[in-house]
Amino acid sequence: MKHTNQLINESSPYLLQHAHNPVNWYAWNNETIELAKKENKIILVSIGYSACHWCHVMEHESFENEEVAAIMNQHFINVKVDREERPDVDMVYMGAVQLMTGQGGWPLNCFALPDGRPVYGGTYFPKNQWVNVLTNIADLYQTNPEKVFEYAENLTEGLLNLENPKENSETTFEMDSLRKSVNKWKQLVDEENGGPNRAPKFPLPNNYLFLLQYNYFETNSSIKKHIDTTLTKMAYGGIYDQIGGGFARYSTDMIWKVPHFEKMLYDNAQLISLYTQAYKQTPNELYKDIVYETIAFIKRELCNAEFGFYSALDADSEGVEGKFYVWQKEELESLLTTNFDVFADYYNINELGYWEDDNYVLMRNEDDTIIAAKHSLSISELKNKVNDCKEILLKERNKRTRPGLDHKILASWNGLTCKALAEAYLVFEDESIKELALNNANYLLKNYCIGSGNLLRVINENTSINGFLDDYAFVIDAFISIYLITADFNWLETALELTNYAISNFYDVTAKTIYYTDKTKEKLIVRKAEWSDNVIPASSSQMAINLNTLSIYFDDAKYKQIAEELLKSVIKEIEQYGAGYSNWAILLLQKVQPQTEVVIVGKNVNEKLLALYKYTPPNVIFALSSEPSDLAIFKNRYENGKTNLFICKNHSCLLPTENINEALTLIGKNNI
Repeated sequence: MKHTNQLINESSPYLLQHAHNPVNWYAWNNETIELAKKENKIILVSIGYSACHWCHVMEHESFENEEVAAIMNQHFINVKVDREERPDVDMVYMGAVQLMTGQGGWPLNCFALPDGRPVYGGTYFPKNQWVNVLTNIADLYQTNPEKVFEYAENLTEGLLNLENPKENSETTFEMDSLRKSVNKWKQLVDEENGGPNRAPKFPLPNNYLFLLQYNYFETNSSIKKHIDTTLTKMAYGGIYDQIGGGFARYSTDMIWKVPHFEKMLYDNAQLISLYTQAYKQTPNELYKDIVYETIAFIKRELCNAEFGFYSALDADSEGVEGKFYVWQKEELESLLTTNFDVFADYYNINELGYWEDDNYVLMRNEDDTIIAAKHSLSISELKNKVNDCKEILLKERNKRTRPGLDHKILASWNGLTCKALAEAYLVFEDESIKELALNNANYLLKNYCIGSGNLLRVINENTSINGFLDDYAFVIDAFISIYLITADFNWLETALELTNYAISNFYDVTAKTIYYTDKTKEKLIVRKAEWSDNVIPASSSQMAINLNTLSIYFDDAKYKQIAEELLKSVIKEIEQYGAGYSNWAILLLQKVQPQTEVVIVGKNVNEKLLALYKYTPPNVIFALSSEPSDLAIFKNRYENGKTNLFICKNHSCLLPTENINEALTLIGKNNI
């Protein structure tokens, strides 16, 4: 390689992608900030991730260009940041760019003073525009530095006030808040294709997890239809890998046809949860197929030997977006021979499925019954033919140059996946899924939980990065789920230890805010909290849900109070924009539909749980103990030789029963 910069010493796949750029890149660290101060240079903070298509485009156009690199090296300290390793840095500069431009995305490019305060920024810049930005910023800093400092002061002040809801102690929790939210939300949906009525379309699984739960209590045929349409159209669309399973990050169009082809662990984890919970309410075999195929994809392509899950697969292979996933008609005819006609109808090797350059995106638009009738086949005969074709194509596809793998193992995304697998086990009762969930949980426990409640975000060859709030939130949630499927109280105790650390080091009692960063770790120019739910639920909303759950297990009034104070801060936001606060809306639903506690005590707790789980409403919380326990929720409830079920609500419990049907009848009653 002609060039090698400081990033060669890093282990992040994204940073290593730039290690041979002519740009003199540095990693984000204290030494780099001190260098900028010493040389009195503007810092360029350039943020992306390894599977980001437009990050690759800007790299090729600008960062690999000698002339552009010369300007950058002369005037700036150039810092590359992997947003998945350092979401705290991304949060600060994304906030700044959103303030300046009203939008954000990646690549994110933000110019900052040597002390880190932002001055100007944007996302993707074409080469000529980028050169103009570089020269203008450099000239302004040299000729009128006072103006640059004024920009920085105003932006920093704006960052301090950005998305900072205030708790209102007078707020009450009402079902009407959720009704208002859903009524506004319904105006923004695509009734024909599912999802929002705009493109690009992101799956946003947490939105539909909330709507599933809401619709259980407020039965509404239009909401149910929207959920079913969305889940079916996504499963039928090109956003779903019809051959290998798993979803791409988003669709570029209204019909879920052509994605940006990167596949992210966090999307697929949450979509396993969504399709699992949808199947629980409506046993649709399509939903079950999606769960199993997506788990198979993760296990096959994103799992290491110790059952840690990798972060992502790139959109590109051989420098071409989607090349790994698309097919040409002649190739399919040659491979599938006599089955081609059925396959072509099934996956639209026609005008609908055509993309560009003689390539087709595999997608469905008709139910099995229609295709089977057209070809005079039974449903089982059709499925066998399609599955035979898929096996042939998967084998052939594996000969292609694979998209790049981002081998980072992030605690937060693994937590999301672990929890999804545990839920899938509870619904489908497949021991292999339980084993995968437990193996991943043990991997996290062994490698990422480092004692005294401390959690790491990522471990790499050179250093380890400390956990942020999302790492704590999703790992705690995962460990609570692992407790449920094992009845091993140690998982719940570990979740409690992590929670106690998070409250001590992330929560501000005075501000009634739970911040994204640990007060004992590196401090940035502002300390941000993450309030709105996005493609991943906000870390604060998930922590609030965790606190509410743990307050029930451990009878902890403090945890319940913190959860409710946090929730009170966003009631107005839930009412105005439910799609951006859907995880908070799940917590609000738990408050307005009081949770029923199902306490299972005895030798066969797992068997009883599996018999109950599939048929219980969303407001049920299970507590399991296979042995005597002094914890208040289990105290004096163990009987030798029995497995008793106690149904409790509002601190009042009915007499125990061992009968599943009787328990389900009691759970279904609104007044215990």
